[in-house]
Amino acid sequence: MPTLADYPETFRHIRLELARERGHPEGSHHDGYDLVVPLAEDGRLDPDEWRKAQDKCRVRRFDDDLTDAVGILARDTAGHWIFDYDRDLDGDDEIGFRFEFERFVPGEYVSVVHGGAEHTYRVAFVRPLR
Repeated sequence: MPTLADYPETFRHIRLELARERGHPEGSHHDGYDLVVPLAEDGRLDPDEWRKAQDKCRVRRFDDDLTDAVGILARDTAGHWIFDYDRDLDGDDEIGFRFEFERFVPGEYVSVVHGGAEHTYRVAFVRPLR
């Protein structure tokens, strides 16, 4: 298990919380994702830093504040950013919609395809790891 000292300076802890949608008219602070990933200065995912430290890029999906799944940030053969929870199964992958163009800054919105449906999440915070 890596320690904080093992992570490059560009890595951030990002919290994504479910935005307003049918069934959640107020959104939900209790449903979303925690990401530990490298960001460029403009707030976008940094593919060069990701290549160097893929093994440290983590994703945690939470539902009702409980950890639902833990995986890695990866790229599929088409170059899309995905959340991969089991490297031996493709069916569990979740796609970060247009993540290559999105800026991960507080207050911005991003979409993730989860369970066959697209859901929107608000970037609640972005924090340095150290």
